[in-house]
Amino acid sequence: MRNPDYATADGAAQAKVDDYFSTLLAPPDPTLTAALAANAAGGLPAHDVSAMQGKMLALFVQMTGARHVLEVGTLGGYSTIWMAHALPPGGRIVTIEANAHHAEIARANIAAAGLAAQVELRIGAALDVLPELDAPFDLIFIDADKPNNPHYLTHALRLSRPGTVIIGDNVVRGGAVADPASTDPNVRGVRDFLSRIADEPRLQATAIQTVGEKGWDGFVMAVVQA
Repeated sequence: MRNPDYATADGAAQAKVDDYFSTLLAPPDPTLTAALAANAAGGLPAHDVSAMQGKMLALFVQMTGARHVLEVGTLGGYSTIWMAHALPPGGRIVTIEANAHHAEIARANIAAAGLAAQVELRIGAALDVLPELDAPFDLIFIDADKPNNPHYLTHALRLSRPGTVIIGDNVVRGGAVADPASTDPNVRGVRDFLSRIADEPRLQATAIQTVGEKGWDGFVMAVVQA
């Protein structure tokens, strides 16, 4: 069991349910297990999505028929591998990682999973890389530094088309997102991100709270309108 950032009193029971669900619905995959092991050995923070969240991302790729996926925040490539496994023939993922050490481990994990041809890993600050990318992407997953989330949304809209799905992770933050007086830059970044989504006429969105092995958190999902 990982050490959740936003633990709850029922955390052990919630993690047990996650384990039960993942055993049934996302049984261990050697490439994903190896990626998590390599991340731990490389000293990466345990901020990867859970197995159930990874499977959800993979299903989103399948449900939308996404051929062109953008990921902001690679870490060790665990979520990247989940989504890349779900791509249709000819599909590709562009994933951006600011930390060169993280990117080195992610590149090795992606290659070990046999997905190097499907994944383009760009190293650098996302706000430097995003202006270089060409639209449109079919699905955009934002899971990087939260203070810059509002800026990532601006780029995501530029890189989208009607029907593009935009997903932002870690938006509940143990309930702190509901505190308008918070001085935490991560919370403030998420609140601004959500406000901009709500005010953007091109987006229809929802947000979901989650509990499990990662504690109390959640995600926002938006669909770009015509």
